[in-house]
Amino acid sequence: MRVAVIGTGLMGTSVALALREHGVSVWLADTDPEAARLAANLGAGVPLPGPGPEIDRADVAVIAVPPSAVAATLAAAQARGLASCYTDVASVKQLPVSQARALGCDMTSYVPGHPLAGREKHGPAAARADLFLGRTWALCPAAETSEAAVAAVTTVVRTCGAVPVRTDAAAHDRWVALVSHAPHLVAAAMAARLEAAPTEALDLAGQGLRDVTRIAAGDTGLWTQILAANAEPVAEVLAAVAADLAEAARMLTEGDPKSVATLLDIGQAGVARIPGKHGGAPREFTAVQVVIRDQPGELTRLFDAAGRAGVNIEDVRIEHSPGLPVGVAELSVRPAEAGPLLAALEAGGWPVRH
Repeated sequence: MRVAVIGTGLMGTSVALALREHGVSVWLADTDPEAARLAANLGAGVPLPGPGPEIDRADVAVIAVPPSAVAATLAAAQARGLASCYTDVASVKQLPVSQARALGCDMTSYVPGHPLAGREKHGPAAARADLFLGRTWALCPAAETSEAAVAAVTTVVRTCGAVPVRTDAAAHDRWVALVSHAPHLVAAAMAARLEAAPTEALDLAGQGLRDVTRIAAGDTGLWTQILAANAEPVAEVLAAVAADLAEAARMLTEGDPKSVATLLDIGQAGVARIPGKHGGAPREFTAVQVVIRDQPGELTRLFDAAGRAGVNIEDVRIEHSPGLPVGVAELSVRPAEAGPLLAALEAGGWPVRH
């Protein structure tokens, strides 16, 4: 298989790196030559050759550009005959689909797509070959899209380690407003409260604050495009969240904090519905807390100890102790594995807490 990746930011370079790990031949292109060069230096592929009759077509072209640029990029790639079929990775789907139709693009070879994966960092240097492992990757073929194109793009998705889920563009945009776009704005709103906060307050920041605000560090320009392209569904979710928060504020102000428990209980029920690892059913995990020194090599030693005990670490979080040369690593494991892990770590001299 040969794949052309147009756009070598975080998403495009991560796609290319994932494909290269499976021996796929990848061409790279970007309007910023330095970004394409860095992606190539990272091992993501080779520069896309210039147009010419001697150049073979790619099997699939992956368009990894901002939402408003997808249709024009698709039209140019199709005019060149770059690939047999095309897909994109934009976070909204109705906008690029409608614009592609308006530009007269060949919709039979175009499979709109969106991997539900990402990082708060951007650019090729932030790319990871494992970014899509176990992640949902929405495919939103139009009525005209050929099944051959869907099959080819599905192969690319599976090769990247993702789980393809077929839906339509309107449903996709409605649901990502709930699970992705509105959460980003909620995180940004909370993070905005910190901009003028006293240093003394921020010195008390713990993992909870970091969890809530992490995604607020995302690229402003890209997220402005995404939110503008999906404005109405996002606004509906934000209005509902704002109403819940306003009601909670009223209850607290009126001296009825117990009533807030209803919102907290519903929140717990909502968290429990988030799919677990690899998109499967949510699982219960046990947290094992380990004191680690703040120095190079400590995490490697800790993971090696868990590996020797035959324990798979499902998740890890690190809480640093302000002013102290130590921190706490919280390892999430299956309940049956907590005992063996505790025993192995204690035997190795690690201070642990279950």
